Amino acid sequence: MIWALHGAVGRSADWSAFALSMRQNPDLCSAVGEVRRIDLWRFLDCCPMSLEKFGSTLAGEISRIDPEPILVAYSMGGRLALHALLAQPKMWKGAVIISTHPGLSDESQRVERRKKDAEWSALSLKADWADFLQQWNAQGVLDGSVDMPDRQALKTRRASVARSFVDWSLGVQEDLTERFQEIECPVLWLTGENDAKFTDLAKESIDLIPEAEHCILPGCGHRAPWEQPEDFAAICQNFFFSRLHVRP
Repeated sequence: MIWALHGAVGRSADWSAFALSMRQNPDLCSAVGEVRRIDLWRFLDCCPMSLEKFGSTLAGEISRIDPEPILVAYSMGGRLALHALLAQPKMWKGAVIISTHPGLSDESQRVERRKKDAEWSALSLKADWADFLQQWNAQGVLDGSVDMPDRQALKTRRASVARSFVDWSLGVQEDLTERFQEIECPVLWLTGENDAKFTDLAKESIDLIPEAEHCILPGCGHRAPWEQPEDFAAICQNFFFSRLHVRP
């Protein structure tokens, strides 16, 4: 099966169109099964959970029901997916990592990121929800990109969203590049052409993963899967058939 992880201030429903595109390819469906859209907030609904704990928890859950799992993960979800890949490197059939940061190596940058994410955490928990969403979408990395599916529904999960800015902050994440050689499955690292920072990070990352390739989606920014959904789905399907050697 394909296991899809959404990004920060995201929803499992963000992958609905992608799941539909996969279902419309009968050969792919028979080869890899359905797309399971993971609600990441459920992991934070009751208590804190570190990035490392998430990785081992998700890998453990999936390993019990899926012998050949494939990850498709965006941004924050991509960072979480990397932790799952490293928690149990032998269990994964493949992964598509999208617009993802591998980790900060400079401690001063990590401290600064923790401070910024603490501010986002407070805003997401206490500010007017519409104002918080407006500020979130006004960030430079998201500027000019496509509107995402309805975020108003996330208001009821704001406590978990707020916790994610602390527990899953880039500022608490180790620099994972030092462990990338442990990843055993084929990886497609995808970025948007207009997302220069994350494209550069992807280029550096794929050289450290034994079986990895980088795809740049033209005319896209950070939210590439939703800016060019048809092209994104086609790229994923090609990767599944050509690199993962799935067969109907």
